[in-house]
Amino acid sequence: MVQAKTWILTKPFEGFPQHSDFELKVEELPEPKDGEVLLEAVFISVDPYMRLISSFSVNKGDVMIGTQVSKVIKSNNPTFPVGTHVVASCGWRTHTVCDGTGLVPIMPDWPQDVSLSLALGAIGMPGLTALYGIEEVLGLQKGETLLVNAAAGAVGSVVGQIAKIKGCKVVGSAGSDAKVAFLKELGFDAAFNYKTVGSLEEALKKASPEGYDCYFDNVGGPFSTVALQQMKNFGRIAVCGSISVYNDTTPQTGPYPYLTMIFKQIKMEGFMETRWGHKDPESLKRLMGWLKEGKLQGREHITKGFENVPAAFLGMLKGENIGKAVVAV
Repeated sequence: MVQAKTWILTKPFEGFPQHSDFELKVEELPEPKDGEVLLEAVFISVDPYMRLISSFSVNKGDVMIGTQVSKVIKSNNPTFPVGTHVVASCGWRTHTVCDGTGLVPIMPDWPQDVSLSLALGAIGMPGLTALYGIEEVLGLQKGETLLVNAAAGAVGSVVGQIAKIKGCKVVGSAGSDAKVAFLKELGFDAAFNYKTVGSLEEALKKASPEGYDCYFDNVGGPFSTVALQQMKNFGRIAVCGSISVYNDTTPQTGPYPYLTMIFKQIKMEGFMETRWGHKDPESLKRLMGWLKEGKLQGREHITKGFENVPAAFLGMLKGENIGKAVVAV
């Protein structure tokens, strides 16, 4: 028998999540049956989407949702022999028995000098989100100007770097001076702290007086209302996230920028990276190639210990991380 530690929800979130919303539980797991494997968590991801999705998919007493890099420690499934590392949507738990459905093996030629935690970040879902948003949604072209907010986060930092690889001007917004310094290290052409600028409109105009061809939006809310006014004619907007509203108890309303969109003939499209899942193997190889060439950094904010998963999650929602927030179990 294996004991699995799990973090469950004690009640649905109301506004910003609290430590009291989580409880640590221990459960006994059965031995894997024929076709099943026993997984042991190595790294656990904490991401903004968990706050949104959990609000309608996780009930009181359920294990909190999430993705992890796991190691197969027992196997009755020939597809996943002992020692295999996989990306699994097991939630916040140390051990899981499953039949292999939905498990994604780490790419077979993963370099030994690259941490497997990056399979949850730059060489994983966030990296794929950045790549598909730029290529499939925005169709970003060399010489264009791109704006990205939450630019020092898991997705935004990769967005900016890929745009630079493609020969574009990149402007990033972040929530601290340390994050702005990080963006400049990555080669962003301009970056600013949206919390300290006197006027967001003036900051955007100063960074790119000619406006923006493309906008990769991770935030939504008032920021996007202002940013949309700075778009060029025929501008394109990729809507990836809306973290500014995830913790609201009262839904935000308006203003409604339809006239601006009409007169500037702006295209805005929401997306999720799963739409292009058939491209993932090739896309992950491209991301890894850029990493090995030194063109892409996978900055991480590592928290150690399974007992600290809720704290890492809350810290991420408060913007404490630079790069991808991960828990090393």
